[in-house]
Amino acid sequence: MTSLVAPAAIEPAPPDEFLRDGAPSIAVEEVPVCPVCTAGQFHTFTTGFDYELRTCANAWRFVRCAACTHVWLNPRPALDALGVIYPPTYYAYNYETKIHPIALRGKAMLDRWKMSGIVRRLARAPRSYLDVGCGSGRFLKAMEQRGICRERLYGLELDERVVADLAAQGYQVRCQRVETCDSIPDASIDLITMFHVIEHVDDPAAVIRRLAAWLAPGGVLAIETPNIDSLDARLFHDRLWGGYHIPRQWNLFSASTLGGLLRDAALTVTDTLYQTGHSFWMYMNYHAAHHLWVSIPYYNLPQADRDARAAGRPHARVARQLCPLPLALSSSAAARRVSRPVSCAGVGARLTVLN
Repeated sequence: MTSLVAPAAIEPAPPDEFLRDGAPSIAVEEVPVCPVCTAGQFHTFTTGFDYELRTCANAWRFVRCAACTHVWLNPRPALDALGVIYPPTYYAYNYETKIHPIALRGKAMLDRWKMSGIVRRLARAPRSYLDVGCGSGRFLKAMEQRGICRERLYGLELDERVVADLAAQGYQVRCQRVETCDSIPDASIDLITMFHVIEHVDDPAAVIRRLAAWLAPGGVLAIETPNIDSLDARLFHDRLWGGYHIPRQWNLFSASTLGGLLRDAALTVTDTLYQTGHSFWMYMNYHAAHHLWVSIPYYNLPQADRDARAAGRPHARVARQLCPLPLALSSSAAARRVSRPVSCAGVGARLTVLN
């Protein structure tokens, strides 16, 4: 249960560039109990601002449950403020136009490898597929290439523009939330994927229960989400981790907390896989280069750096010094992920759980 309250003053004031850009303060909702175990005891995990998009000037707080260790945003944006924190320029709404064509081809290849690894874990080739948060439909199209007809390819997406386009092509795509969707029959889906969605929902337990009801006997649910126990999350715990995605991510999972949520829905965890989150490292580089150097007193900076701060640009020397670190760590994490696919808990920045 949530209650609507006025914007909370967790920290005294946002960084200067938020005020300069005119970022508004938005309404928030308190979340007094853990979304996973419903316990009411928690402590502050970290605080921060929307460093990534600067959509609002609120200070935000992640808290950790004293009972199950789950981490969630409390307070979180009110539902009527979602249009503010997810502006029309949000990258997920313009994926094909924002990403370079070469990067798109590389991502398509990685997507095929990802889906191949998941499909291999099914007892038989899937005859129906659902992608929750399907975006422009790239995974629907990948599964169509594997022989599933469009009448059996389902998608849920909240962007009405892409839903209309995919529906016109014959895909079974609806502009609905999992919790309220009534167009998918129970026990009808062989494979469900939910990539980087579970962290955005307000009631992850209800979402998992609904997905479990849609699975056909022997079906597989694959969830990918940021890993709060990863190496980079621990190194950048103090507000700058790229996986926080404040305030758009409301729940942050570990293998333990996500596994518990799945088992509560009568699902069996069959595999837990890890991968590096390269975009997280890029965000951390930028956040650290910008928000660490702005704490240096203005009068101690050379003129070029004063001009950079006034323009809201990161300090070039700090950026250069920080860049080599995450690249080396990403390589190390990837190597350990390959050689120790199960026992490397806490290394990969992104967590994939198969049920």
